[in-house]
Amino acid sequence: MCNRTSRTRRPPMGWIARGRQLAAALLFLASLLAGGTALARTALNFDENRQHQMLRNAGDAWVDPTGKLGIEDVAANNAIRWHATNDENIYKLDHGEALWVRFTVPATPNTERWYLEIPYPGVDRVTLSVQAADGRWISRSAGDTVALSDWPFPHRHPIMPLLVSPNTPRVHYLRVQNGTIFGAPLQFVNDSYLARHEQGVSLALGIYFGLVVLTVMLSAAGAITLKDHGYTLYAFSCIFVALTQATMTGLAGLHLWGDWPWFNNVAPQIVPLFGVASLQLFFAELVSLRERSRKLHRTVQLAAAMSVPLAIYLMITPDVMQRLLIIVAYIMAFTVVGLSIVVWAASRGDRYAPWLLLGSSPVAIGALFPMARAAGLIPISFWTTHGMQVAIALELPILLIVLVMRSQHRREHQRRIQGLDRIDPATGLINAAVFHERLVRLIARSQRLKFRSAMLLVDIGNIDQIRRQFDSDSARELTLRVAGRLLSVAREIDTVARLSEHRFGILLEGPLHADEVAEAGPRIVARCLMPFKGRPLEWSAHVRVAQALIPMDGTDPSQLIGRLEMLLASAPPDSRRAVFMLSKNSTPAALTP
Repeated sequence: MCNRTSRTRRPPMGWIARGRQLAAALLFLASLLAGGTALARTALNFDENRQHQMLRNAGDAWVDPTGKLGIEDVAANNAIRWHATNDENIYKLDHGEALWVRFTVPATPNTERWYLEIPYPGVDRVTLSVQAADGRWISRSAGDTVALSDWPFPHRHPIMPLLVSPNTPRVHYLRVQNGTIFGAPLQFVNDSYLARHEQGVSLALGIYFGLVVLTVMLSAAGAITLKDHGYTLYAFSCIFVALTQATMTGLAGLHLWGDWPWFNNVAPQIVPLFGVASLQLFFAELVSLRERSRKLHRTVQLAAAMSVPLAIYLMITPDVMQRLLIIVAYIMAFTVVGLSIVVWAASRGDRYAPWLLLGSSPVAIGALFPMARAAGLIPISFWTTHGMQVAIALELPILLIVLVMRSQHRREHQRRIQGLDRIDPATGLINAAVFHERLVRLIARSQRLKFRSAMLLVDIGNIDQIRRQFDSDSARELTLRVAGRLLSVAREIDTVARLSEHRFGILLEGPLHADEVAEAGPRIVARCLMPFKGRPLEWSAHVRVAQALIPMDGTDPSQLIGRLEMLLASAPPDSRRAVFMLSKNSTPAALTP
C-alpha cells in the first residue's frame, strides 16, 4: 500500500520539477536576450563610403529635469542614469528640461571634416561640447535662439563640427533645449557628403520656390489686367504659404531674419497663421461665398482677421506649449471650416468647388505630418519637413487652372451683359445700331478702295401665316432658324444683323463680281426654303430679299436702308418674286430665284 501510495504521489512531484526547470530555462533565455540587447549596441564608425551615419543606439541620453546643469556638472556626475539612444525617441522638454546626449567619436583620419547634423530647423538651442587636450571644455551652440552669425556652421538647421582625432576617440556631449518636444535623428556626415546632399536639397527647394514665384507673377498679372480680386488673394496666399515653408525648412532663418533670434524663434508659430488665413479667404472668393451667404463670408473674414491679434499674443506669450496649442487649434479649426464651406458650395452646385477640393487634398494630407510632429506623435523625418512642399507643388497648378477657368467664365458673362446693347439676345446677331455703324464703314471703304459691295434686307414674308397655322412659339422658332440659315450662307467677313422681329440685314464685303452679286439673293431664298428636320414641309420660311449695290446705289446709310425698306413694302403680297434689286434711279427691278 505504501509503495502504491508513493507511486501515486510521484507524478505530481515530477510535473512540478519539470515546471521549475522550464521556468529556469525561460529566465535564462530572457537574461540572454536582455544581455544580448544590451550588448547589441553598435559603435560609431565613420566610413566615407557609408553616409550618413546615424547615431541609433551608439550613444547615451539623459533628461536634466532642472535644465540648469552645465557640461562640467554632467561630465563629472557618475550617478546619472544614462539610457541608450534611439532615433525614434521623442523627448518632452516643455517645462524647461534639457536633453543630454553623450557619444564617442571614433579615431578617424582627419582627411575630411566631420559634422553632427541635426535636421530640425525649429530647435531652440543645441550645444555641442568636447574636452580639449588641456582639459578645457569647448562648446559651440546653434538654433533659433542663437544669432546666425554666432553659429559654427551657418545652415538651414544646426550642423555642429566634431573634434576628430586619428589616434584617440573623443567623447562629445550634446545639450538640447526646446520649448516643446525633441525627436530629431542625429546623424554624422563629412564635407563631401554634405556638399552633394545640399545640391539635391537646393535643387528641390529651388524648383518649389521657382514655381511659387511664377504663380505669384501670373496671379499679379491677372489681378492687374483682368481686375479680378481672386488673383490678388491667390497671390497673397502663395506668398504667405511660401514664407511658411521657408520658415519650416530653415531658409527664412538662413536668408531673411537669421540675426533676429527673438523673431526667428517665434516665426514658425506666427507665419503659418497668415498662410492659413489668406488661403481660406482665397477659397471663399473662389466659391463666390459673398454672393451665396454674406453671413458666412463675414465669419470667414473675421476668422482671418483674428490671425493678427493672435500673432501679437503669441509673440508676447512665454509659454511655448500654450502657443503650440493655440496654433494647432486655430489652424485645424479654420481649415475644417474652410473645407466645410467648399463642400457646402459644392452641394449647392458650384462648378469650381469639386476642383478646389481635389486641389486641396494633397495639402490636407501633407499637413498631417508636421501637425503630428508638432503634437509629438512622430519624430522628425523627410515628410515632416518637406511633405508640405511636395503637396503645395501639386496644389498650385490645379488652383491656378481653376482660377483661370473661373475668371474666363466671369469675363464671358460680363461680355454678354455688356453686349446686350449691341447684340440681339435671342439670336446672338448684332442689332440695328451696330449694323448701321458697319454700313457706314463699308460705304467709306468701298468708295476709298473703289470696289463693289452689297447690302441686303431679308424679310420673312409668311411669318403671319406660320403664326396662324401653328402657334406663336413656332413663329419665334422659325425666326431663330432663319437666323441660323443666314449665318450659314454668309462668309466670315460678311455681317448678319437682326433689324426687327422678322427682318434681317446682310452686308457683303467687297470686292464682289457681278455674278456674286446676282447669286447672293437667290442663294438666300433657296437656303431658307429648304425644309427643317423634324418639321412639316409647310413649316418653312418664304423670304423676300431687297438688294443694293454699294456705292453705286447710294452713299447715305439711312437713305439706303429706307429705300430698301420701301422696296420691300411696295412689293405686292401675292407676288411670286422673291429678290428685288435697287437701281440707281430708284426703280425696282426683279430677279427670280
